Amino acid sequence: MTMPPASLWWDSLPKPLQTRESLNKDIEVDVAIIGAGYTGLWAAYYLLKKSPGIKIALLESNVAGFGASGRNGGWCSALFPVGLDKLAQQSNKEKAIRMQQIMFETVDEVGNVIKNENIDAEWQKGGSFSIARDKIQLNRAIDEVNHYKEWGFKDSDYTFLDEHSAKSRINASNIKGATFTPHCAAINPAKLVRSLAEIVKAKGAQIFENTKVLSFSNNVATTPNSKVSYKYIINATEGYRSNLPGLKRTSIPVYSLMIATDVLSEKIWNEIGLNNRETFADYRNLIIYGQRTKDNRFAFGGRGAPYHFGSKIDNKFDIHKPTHDELLRTLVELFPVIKGVKVTHSWGGPLSIARDWAAHVSLDVKSGIASAGGYVGDGVGTSNLAGRTLADLILKNESELVSMPWVNHKSKKWDIEPFRWIGVNGSLKLAGIADLVEKKFKKETFITWLLNKLRGH
Repeated sequence: MTMPPASLWWDSLPKPLQTRESLNKDIEVDVAIIGAGYTGLWAAYYLLKKSPGIKIALLESNVAGFGASGRNGGWCSALFPVGLDKLAQQSNKEKAIRMQQIMFETVDEVGNVIKNENIDAEWQKGGSFSIARDKIQLNRAIDEVNHYKEWGFKDSDYTFLDEHSAKSRINASNIKGATFTPHCAAINPAKLVRSLAEIVKAKGAQIFENTKVLSFSNNVATTPNSKVSYKYIINATEGYRSNLPGLKRTSIPVYSLMIATDVLSEKIWNEIGLNNRETFADYRNLIIYGQRTKDNRFAFGGRGAPYHFGSKIDNKFDIHKPTHDELLRTLVELFPVIKGVKVTHSWGGPLSIARDWAAHVSLDVKSGIASAGGYVGDGVGTSNLAGRTLADLILKNESELVSMPWVNHKSKKWDIEPFRWIGVNGSLKLAGIADLVEKKFKKETFITWLLNKLRGH
């Protein structure tokens, strides 16, 4: 077994990690779930809520929450990997709008579960800023708000803040304006996922850690020391999906890395803002994201670490010094008042991206195989919606959720190597180049257009 990385979130857990037993005998269940992260645990939670007594076994190759569920940026947001236009292409305009509204509602659903189950997840629904720091980013911010208005959304969902209004709430350097949405909460992801594991176990689910699924078909999943017979099986492996036989090209694992600073003084926070622990990002091409933690640190992350040939996953990839150094440089550039701050934690991990960047939730009734994932880093909220939808699909509940555009969506396979490696790392490089070119020439170029095409936009 490999223990979780030394992230801020895992170090904040209130009690030492205790590993659950592995599976060493054959069992028979109604639903087997591969992976005890957010997707698998939310699915188990809602299955048990809607069908008490249903027999569920979660099969986790490491410990519950080991993957992105315990290491992410701590945003429970209404972000979805693809936009309204693409959702409408998968269904129609009305369902695309309703899907976004359901994502808004999902943030509150997670908050309600946290409250009702008495989970200490450091939840605070302060909303989220996306800041603009030059004219190009400002145009993107204005265009995004106008786009949502064209689809019928109100200022209460997405609003534009001018330079003065934005700076009074998030005092970042060179800020020209910002967009704000209230549909986002800051959380401690490890506390949430570990608590969910305890809750679903208390409600009757079995959780087997250190239990790797080697294969599954014909209503039987095979592990090193057992066979699990099931009526339904849920593939909830997300960033680790490509490790399963036959699924190497269904999605790719792309690494997102994070740092956490030492606790900052109240004086510094008074200058920065983020008084309601709003999460934040900006409109550059290379993705960044951050939050003010409950104990007054910055937890800050971004993309930029390389994709590894053959979709390889290795714990040593969690640390990439050039990217971690660049994250600190970027954070200090955003908030110069923190110059000289100590970084207490550096970590990372893989997230899952489908070829068309579209998330999915699905069930093949004939084989009993269900699946959800492809969240592209927006999985804290989306996984809850996936769990509820999976429960309705398996229990044959004809709810509104099972008719949403992402249900049974199929993405094309990723290209074979070396084209996959060239394309993914090329797009990462292009994002950085696009930002440099925009900074120098003060305008968008063909590079930005090409980058958006590669991302499926």
